[in-house]
Amino acid sequence: MKIKNDTQVNDIAIIGIGLIGGSIAKALKSRREITIRCFDREDVTSGAIKSGTVDEVLPDLEAALKSDVIFICLPVDLSVEVFSVLYPKLREDQIISDVCSVKGLLEKTSREIKSAGIYFGGHPMTGREKGGFENSDALLFENSIYLLSDSNENHILFPSFQKLILELGARINLINPYLHDEHIAKVSHLPQLVSVALMNSVTRENNEVLNFAAGGFRDMTRIASSKFDIWKSIILSNKNLILNELNSLRSELSRIENDISDLNLDQLEFKFENARVCRDEIPKNNKGFLFPLHDVYVFVKDQPGIVSKISTALFEQEINIKDIELMKIREGTGGTFRLSFESEKDAGKAVSILNELGFETKTN
Repeated sequence: MKIKNDTQVNDIAIIGIGLIGGSIAKALKSRREITIRCFDREDVTSGAIKSGTVDEVLPDLEAALKSDVIFICLPVDLSVEVFSVLYPKLREDQIISDVCSVKGLLEKTSREIKSAGIYFGGHPMTGREKGGFENSDALLFENSIYLLSDSNENHILFPSFQKLILELGARINLINPYLHDEHIAKVSHLPQLVSVALMNSVTRENNEVLNFAAGGFRDMTRIASSKFDIWKSIILSNKNLILNELNSLRSELSRIENDISDLNLDQLEFKFENARVCRDEIPKNNKGFLFPLHDVYVFVKDQPGIVSKISTALFEQEINIKDIELMKIREGTGGTFRLSFESEKDAGKAVSILNELGFETKTN
């Protein structure tokens, strides 16, 4: 099929069918008929075939060239290698994309190589602590932010690619690829390294202190569970910007250290207050942080079928729940669900319906 402006893509190839690649495949397969081919190790592809997630295992990388869209879902260094092999061989109507958290390097590579096809850089802002196809999920992208490089947004095939990404359940945000790397160094790469450093600092002498770790420590160190094989190529690819952010953090910690040493409590109070205000500006009601959803908290009794009762009542009134999370539960008593809606209007309707059914609700 030759892709035209704003048409539906029906044939894709995925290089690397792990957490992200597998989730792309499962999300698309759960929505409609689409041909999905993949290339990976045999122990990985066998599971993908057996589950019905993919239709064909590619014998080599170049076999991906028979698909209309190619997703490279590998670490940054391997993504650049594969991209350099496939990009020059694309047809005029073919698209190639990636899912790396560093965009500038691939953008630079794409400009250095001549190709009849087109490259659309992508970075889904979602994931899990554990990778691999076995942890992939059709709902991984639901309500998450999917960053797309704006370099080729005026290309005739861009609308078709956008439609494909929207089918994953994600929300698209366009960004300059080099600005992307600056921002992600601050809000993704730096937190990862801080989490690792904090965990190693606290456990330097022994691990017994972890018996006293409460919610705050667990929240701050959750991403310390990430494996280094993914982060190695990210650090190498975004080294300078990451070092800039580490230096900035080091300076801020030194200022806090001096304020504590000098008992400069007024300055410390200002830092706490400023941090609180800035933290509160991050929208609490969305998966990701660029497009807000609207939350309704529902307090429920510990009874069988309670979730079905809520979802059915809203479904009958054509109100779509974009996300649902169990916040707290006490066995035998009840708990709190967070329901997220796309509009304030839908959230308001949901509150009215649930209140009529006798549920206690709360909004932000």
